[in-house]
Amino acid sequence: MYPASFEYARPETLEEALELLAQWGDEAKLLAGGASLVPLMKLRLAQPRYVIDIGRLRGLAGEARQDGHLAIRALTRHVEVQDSATIRSALPILHDITSQIGDPQIRNMGTLGGSVAECDPAGDWAPGLLALDASVYCVSQRGERTIAARDLFLDAFTTALEPDEVLTEVLFPLPPARSGGAHLKLERRAGDFAIANCSVQVTLDEAGRYQQIGIGVGGIALAPLKVVAAEDLLRGQQPGEDLLRQAAQAVSDCTESFSDIRGSAAYRKHVAGVLFRRALALAERRARGESVEVQHG
Repeated sequence: MYPASFEYARPETLEEALELLAQWGDEAKLLAGGASLVPLMKLRLAQPRYVIDIGRLRGLAGEARQDGHLAIRALTRHVEVQDSATIRSALPILHDITSQIGDPQIRNMGTLGGSVAECDPAGDWAPGLLALDASVYCVSQRGERTIAARDLFLDAFTTALEPDEVLTEVLFPLPPARSGGAHLKLERRAGDFAIANCSVQVTLDEAGRYQQIGIGVGGIALAPLKVVAAEDLLRGQQPGEDLLRQAAQAVSDCTESFSDIRGSAAYRKHVAGVLFRRALALAERRARGESVEVQHG
């Protein structure tokens, strides 16, 4: 299909983009890499009157360490995160996420900010942000603010971003020693939308207990979810089969689900629990210093 007609603007600076957003409001959509917005427009699930192309704005790509965080700018492409030795060393879970997004074309075109702002229920970035207790930094002509990931994702393709705001970077807290994370997904074939996915980030204390833990899931509901019930169950506890079984059940039961051609609601919820246990096992091994690769299609 072809998209509905629209007006195209390509501002030269972030300030110009913010001025256009303030002028056009919710009739406008931002275009970054195009991997998310263009397919929605072709299906006419999105019909903006104005498209503002920010994909070539300078200063909105790359990563840096600042104030105990790894800051990744919004226009950083998935493949740049995947290939970054700095990011992989600091947060291996981000390499897991980007290596499983779509196909090589999507990873080369799509951007971190565009993916997060789209809030696809089956997307891979959102569970990672939730597991890592990340936050996003946004600007508008009215000012700037930081939104915690747990407050960002509201519903399918709906976030707490205002129509005149631009997400400029994502802030990931740098974990302490004895930390590790992993992201896993189940898809019918490589590059398909996730039936379910799960991100787990864990810090172990000297006795091997779960000192800190974060769990995010996607694909099973209309919005990605932070599984607080399972986090609370595990925090401060020593790993054990009964405990892990209860935590996996808490993940499976964290929300109502839905059925479609990729699987029933019950199947999606079951898969989420299975992925959680596998991701947690990988995260623990990494927290103990092992170099473990995630196997995927």
